[in-house]
Amino acid sequence: MGQATSTLSGRFRAVEAIHELSQYTDNPMTSLPWPGMSAYTLAGLNGTDPGPGKGKRRSCKTPLIPNAAFAGLYQAAWQQIENGERLLAVRDQLDAIEKKVQGYRVDSISRIKRRHLAAIGWAGKLERFEESLFDLRTACYIVVASLSGCRNHELAYVQTDACYCTEDDDGETYWWMRARSTKTDEGHTEWMIPKAAVTALRIMDRWAKPYQVMIEAEIANRRAADPSDPQIAEARRHVAAVFLGIDTTSGNRVRTLSIRSWNHHLRDFAHRHGIDWHLTTHQFRRKFSNYAARSQYGDLRYLKEHFKHWSMDMTLAYALNESQEAALYSEIQDELDLVKDELVEQWLQADEPLAGGYGRGLVAWRGSDEVTIFRDRRTMIRAIADSTAIRSNGHAWCTADDNLCVGNGGLERVRCTGCSNAVIGRVHADIYQGIYDHLQEVLTCNDIGSGGYARVRRDLDRCRDVLQTLGYAPQERAT
Repeated sequence: MGQATSTLSGRFRAVEAIHELSQYTDNPMTSLPWPGMSAYTLAGLNGTDPGPGKGKRRSCKTPLIPNAAFAGLYQAAWQQIENGERLLAVRDQLDAIEKKVQGYRVDSISRIKRRHLAAIGWAGKLERFEESLFDLRTACYIVVASLSGCRNHELAYVQTDACYCTEDDDGETYWWMRARSTKTDEGHTEWMIPKAAVTALRIMDRWAKPYQVMIEAEIANRRAADPSDPQIAEARRHVAAVFLGIDTTSGNRVRTLSIRSWNHHLRDFAHRHGIDWHLTTHQFRRKFSNYAARSQYGDLRYLKEHFKHWSMDMTLAYALNESQEAALYSEIQDELDLVKDELVEQWLQADEPLAGGYGRGLVAWRGSDEVTIFRDRRTMIRAIADSTAIRSNGHAWCTADDNLCVGNGGLERVRCTGCSNAVIGRVHADIYQGIYDHLQEVLTCNDIGSGGYARVRRDLDRCRDVLQTLGYAPQERAT
């Protein structure tokens, strides 16, 4: 028990290696040594391989990438992907040039390539072009990891043509990604992904082709030299993978990238795009779960469309494909509970203004003697969060058990201002100011009739009341 964490990690990894090697025998181990855990977690490290003497104690929970950092990271990655097809077309041109000048000196080949880049308007040097290709791989990893919730080892199992789509009875299209998961011994697993992730994976299909050819050549060479070479089976494991790279530590063989390599590439990518966050592979799964949970509360700032399917009931979503990774739903549920707790805790702050019928009721209740029936504040928050149905309709939080109200549908948003199921907070103030502004414009119209005027004035009063309750002075339209 007193051994160094690096020593423990090494021993735990040895057991994992035995499990992995057993899969190529006649009597494979049927389950992981410690399902749901890893050698690094068991050793108390931070979930990545820090190298000898560099172990750090693992925090209790994976850090959540801040929204601003995540938005910047994703946007930078997506810009690379949007330019991906053009970049790969240029790569193919350079590869064709290199084939034509086989036998030339290396410096001569590089000079010819530079001239071609200059001729087609590529502003950077040849070296920068090659860096851009690696940036494209990192960008695709970021997008797929962000939008699938996959762990790093699951992305390592992603192969060419990993995507397919299905349609439900209403004509809604769902995209799926095939891979494998060994974390919980699930084997073949699928993940629901949005079209943006499909785009990134198709880029990687094309990106990986030259590297897959190199693996095929390695297999052919090894088979010719020694048909029983055990490295043939190892190479075959990687031959169809897409997230590939050259392993300089093992004779420049092409293999899927390790966690250590990915963490280096991710941090380098983030640093060059001005993102001040210590990024690691395992943080994407936590961020995905957090965003998928928040999609039910109308709190997606950057990727709302990408997460639209995750706003449905998760049991229904799982029923769409029984091959989906079940553990991901558990993690999303954990995030849902956390989001609800945070929201209820905010509602119960003594100085937090709330409008809407339910919101006003909360303000009155939190100052009453009934609060003392709970053992402590945390118990009170959990009890309220567990017993209250909470979702967002964009302009209020609704605690009703159904979605039948026209206020939820957006047909009459101001109905929520007096609804006994609605909680309206300061986060909604801009929305009500916007409605207030539009209503003032409508009030200047001369063709809405007396009934229209009455309706507009009523809704103006409702918006004014909400804004004043939340501590804002409604901005009147200049006349």
